[in-house]
Order: sequence, then structure tokens, then C-alpha cells
Amino acid sequence: MASPLESFSKWLQLKIYRLEVTLSVYMYTPVEKFIFYSVLFLLCSLTFIASVLYLPEHVQFIINRAWFYMHGDSCESSDYN
Repeated sequence: MASPLESFSKWLQLKIYRLEVTLSVYMYTPVEKFIFYSVLFLLCSLTFIASVLYLPEHVQFIINRAWFYMHGDSCESSDYN
């Protein structure tokens, strides 16, 4: 039985292989491959950073809107003195 690290390595190699075959990256020169993977890494990292920074605030906004539509008042000002 393979260790989890070996299984993950094989899974990652398969994903890289599928990416290269699907987008014909295997036909690129080494410089073109470097540029392609650099742009791919940049886009993925920017998407991840944006998700970490802005997704919680956006989800909270949607929850507040849903609360307002269901209850008619905001959940922050629900004190009934």
C-alpha cells in the first residue's frame, strides 16, 4: 500500500499531465512553459488571496441580506429595549 505522500504525488503528476495534454503545454518550448506556468501561478495565487480577503465579508453581507428579507430588520440592531 502506498503512503499518503506517494498517493498525493501520483495524483499531482496525473493532474499536471492532464493539464499539459489538454492545453497542449507539452508542445511549448521551456521558456514558453515557464511563462505559462508563471501566469497560471499568478492567477491562482491572486484568486486564492482575493478569496481569503473578501469572501468572508461577502458571505456575511449575503447572510445579513437574507436575514433582512426574512425578518424585516437587520440582525445587528435587534435590541428591543
